[in-house]
Amino acid sequence: MSLSLRGRDVAEQLKSSIQAEVIGWKNQDVEPRVVTILVEGDPASEYYAKSKGRVARQLGIEYEILHFSRKVSEEALRSTVQKLNRDDSVHGIMIELPLPSHINTLSVTEMIEPHKDVDGLTRANRHANITGEQGIYPATPLAAVRLLKHYGFSPSGKHVALVGFGQTVGQPLFHVLVRENATVTVCHAGTPDISRHTLASDIIFVAVGKAGLITEEMVHDRHVIVDAGINQISGNEIVGDVDPLVAGKVRAMSPTPGGVGTVTTMQLFANLMTALSWQQNLGLLDLTAVGMA
Repeated sequence: MSLSLRGRDVAEQLKSSIQAEVIGWKNQDVEPRVVTILVEGDPASEYYAKSKGRVARQLGIEYEILHFSRKVSEEALRSTVQKLNRDDSVHGIMIELPLPSHINTLSVTEMIEPHKDVDGLTRANRHANITGEQGIYPATPLAAVRLLKHYGFSPSGKHVALVGFGQTVGQPLFHVLVRENATVTVCHAGTPDISRHTLASDIIFVAVGKAGLITEEMVHDRHVIVDAGINQISGNEIVGDVDPLVAGKVRAMSPTPGGVGTVTTMQLFANLMTALSWQQNLGLLDLTAVGMA
């Protein structure tokens, strides 16, 4: 029986760390606050925005959702982001994606000040993730590696097959893994034989969005697999990119749901703590508690 890399224990551990940081900020008269921009019409986005609110309340973080009609203009969203950038009481800004097709997503996300970009979407933060410089890195790649290491599987010195090279997960995850001293083989839409590369690897990370992509024939019994894929199939069932039968053929594997996604939501608020520290270094926080002014 393979080890199940469940995210709950990892998320709880991270939760305790964030709660301690939140208390520390409040002792300095800083009330951590994040605002999410939600354009209505996508049920998954609405569910995720609300679930983040529940986590924020558990952490003692102020959380607000700004709701917009699906017919909202691009300029209205850009103007809202600018307003939030100027609001010193707002320490993190998130935009639920995808946005409607009539809106240029990059045009809106690039308006976010990098030190408030909790999702790590801006060009500045994407570049920081590549170079390892100060910045806020995307939450899902950080969560995936955190999950792996929590169970004692270090990517350092290992051969990793990264299946999927999308902008949200695969590309930033590649740079995170290289900084972890892994040797990474990237498999993408142009890779003719993915199994050739997965079978030669020690660890597989997969984030494509295609249910059942990784099958039993593509793995061996020493594999550790982190599945960051999310797919909705018949009956509204949520599954990953790895065929569930693979779990019985490998050393360890993360489940979907209950794996990477569980950690990702908490990682977003860890990113908020990073944002607060960055803002403090920039002199943007009013530290008025006794002895801190």
